[in-house]
Amino acid sequence: MIVLYDGECGLCDAGVQWILEHDRDGVFQYAALQGETAAELQQRFPDLPSDLSTMGFVEGDRLLLRSRAILRICAHLGAPWRWLAVLAVLPAGLTDLGYGAVAALRYRIWGRLDACRLPEPEVAARFLP
Repeated sequence: MIVLYDGECGLCDAGVQWILEHDRDGVFQYAALQGETAAELQQRFPDLPSDLSTMGFVEGDRLLLRSRAILRICAHLGAPWRWLAVLAVLPAGLTDLGYGAVAALRYRIWGRLDACRLPEPEVAARFLP
């Protein structure tokens, strides 16, 4: 399972760090949308936008975007975070409204990083190029 994120976004970086902290079983891998892995995945999943405003999650042969990606990631985490996955019963258009509002403000509030943060040695192998 691969979490795709904007490697220059302060909120996305904080989100990846949060997922790492709560991913007790170490099931996720991570790839910045600016990297080689994301470029390869765009060939496999044409629906993966090339802009950096969309978080993605690849699980097997399935690509989830925006709020659906976040809710599916939560489903793989321990309680209470997995309980958020119940929000997937709501229409994607509705949950994506909230996602879009945050995405529109993310650089202004959380800032922009000069480059992707280097992962800690104990999790470095889970970050894809």
